[in-house]
Amino acid sequence: MQTAFANRLGIEHPLIQAPMSGSTPPALVAAVSNAGALGSLGAGYLEAQAILDQAAQVRALGKRPYAIGLFVLPDEFEADMAAVAKARKQLDALMAREGLAVRTSLPSRWAPRFSEQFAALCEARPAVAIFAFGVIAPAQMRELHRRDICVIGTATTVAEARAWADAGADAVSLQGAEAGGHRGSFLHEAEDAMIGLFALLPLAARAVNVPLIAAGGIMDGRGMLAAEVLGAAASQLGTAFLACPECSAAEAWKRDLPLAEEHRVTTIRGFSGRAARGLRNRFVEAMPAAAQGLPYPVLNALTAPLRRAAAEAGRGDLLSEWCGQAAGLVRAQPAGELVARLVHEYRQARRALAG
Repeated sequence: MQTAFANRLGIEHPLIQAPMSGSTPPALVAAVSNAGALGSLGAGYLEAQAILDQAAQVRALGKRPYAIGLFVLPDEFEADMAAVAKARKQLDALMAREGLAVRTSLPSRWAPRFSEQFAALCEARPAVAIFAFGVIAPAQMRELHRRDICVIGTATTVAEARAWADAGADAVSLQGAEAGGHRGSFLHEAEDAMIGLFALLPLAARAVNVPLIAAGGIMDGRGMLAAEVLGAAASQLGTAFLACPECSAAEAWKRDLPLAEEHRVTTIRGFSGRAARGLRNRFVEAMPAAAQGLPYPVLNALTAPLRRAAAEAGRGDLLSEWCGQAAGLVRAQPAGELVARLVHEYRQARRALAG
């Protein structure tokens, strides 16, 4: 499975574990990297010091290459406080009806400052930096390359892939419509950029000259091979790793994944204010109207304590159960074993195709 791109990153297999913010603790990242793939620390919700602390834990668990993933956002956000108050009232009422004692509160800041997160990433100096929600500034690109950090940008359309290639990214992760979690769209409305991965791959391969990474709905080695045939230099899997014991996803969430029906994976804004793909559960169906109008990260900050309480109560139906279209194919096994299984499946599929 060794490819030029994998060799460039110093990994054995062209396989990347997606940087799923909130669900990729150091134990998972290190286990994937130690198995020869690229583990990724999803740091979008972390303050700068937490990024440094968790990066140190990853390094302590192994010396293999790993990635840190961030959301490209402004440092400061303004919120319509009247709309916030209305949303809080409706969210609190929903939680009361569902029997959860927790209520919303106003955070000191809506989200970590990206400039501080970026500085921490540079100090941590991972092998790879993965970005979503926008393109980083030219000076930031130069700083990462000066530190020999490979830059991967997330794109949901050909135009976004071109934007990252023109900015100097070393590779582009193509997020197909099948992908779970937050949509990385930044040049288009998320609903206008729901392009199937296997259509997006050859279109982008024709448009840019950087390695492409396939992300969205890939759950086994057959999918990895199919993505390679269509032009991918590597595959990025997220949902496939959610059921691993090292993953910090809530146990109720993990229990729901194998039972997920593909037609109930949908685009949701009511948890965070930004389009994301996950299970249509009780919260989604009872989503307060006022909450749907708040932007990211304001709504994300307001619902955070509610999601934590739901996880503690084992209420998966009130969680943001992010997942890709083929979540029902998830396998619950240690991350290192899952990497080996994916590689074995890929090799089997390749032999079957050749013979």
